[in-house]
Amino acid sequence: MPDLNDLACRIDAEFSAAAEHVEKRPEERARDNRERQQRLERLSEAFERLREIWKPRLDLLVKKLGDRLQATVRVVPTNREATFELQSGLACVRLRFSALTDRDVTKLILSNDLEIVPALTYFDPHDEIEFALDAVDAEAAARWIDNRIVQFVQIYASLIENDVHLKDYMVEDPVTRVRFPAEAAAASLECDGERHYFITDESRREFQRLHGIGSN
Repeated sequence: MPDLNDLACRIDAEFSAAAEHVEKRPEERARDNRERQQRLERLSEAFERLREIWKPRLDLLVKKLGDRLQATVRVVPTNREATFELQSGLACVRLRFSALTDRDVTKLILSNDLEIVPALTYFDPHDEIEFALDAVDAEAAARWIDNRIVQFVQIYASLIENDVHLKDYMVEDPVTRVRFPAEAAAASLECDGERHYFITDESRREFQRLHGIGSN
């Protein structure tokens, strides 16, 4: 049978270890905070370097699109995010690159989101790549951004092709001026003997407001 003195010693050892841990906790917390702050400073520097990668690439995309479309194009770059917005008679498009980190600030995560309304073709709406904070590969990040931009161009080209084939089936939202297939309409309503189609419920409500039509 185990000795009671041995059990008592084991119990006392556990209490002593817990007390020692409590005494060290403020010091450990202060050290963790210092290390986290240092990582945040390195992260801020990495964000700034990434801005130098994605901004000229989105500027190039705008330039290359040039006369190929009649649209309003806007690029909004920040240290942590760059957004390409395009609104034309073909579609509303938002291409966004974001730089994020994990809870412990040990990784840098590049995220890409693509929104196209209406979605007339299949596309991958999200992708991301991550690096250890101390091993951010600028060349790999640039290649990833380039690939996502090229994929976007391919998707947009397919939208143009679809637009040519579907032009006889397209309607135009009277508020957003976006053209899309009638069957893809989020809403429609009759006004002055003409049926209007809307790409979103918000544009339908705006149309009703502008024309003094009561909402349903």
